[in-house]
Amino acid sequence: MKKLKNEKELVKKAILEGVKYGESRGVVEFEATDSAAEKIEYIYRLLVHDNVIQPIPEDQISQLTMKHKLAIWASKIK
Repeated sequence: MKKLKNEKELVKKAILEGVKYGESRGVVEFEATDSAAEKIEYIYRLLVHDNVIQPIPEDQISQLTMKHKLAIWASKIK
């Protein structure tokens, strides 16, 4: 897994866009007290469920790999 050039900013963008996506679908309401890790995992699983992104093999799932996958997704959003 090669790190992206501006991965931190892309992860932040992915969280913002993922929150909008989940709330617009009406499947989730994020609280201010939700941690970034919880948001990342929920957004990742929602996008996989909706076939927006390809799933990571179960034995390779970690916070790092989910962040990376979301950063790639965010980089493709206009």
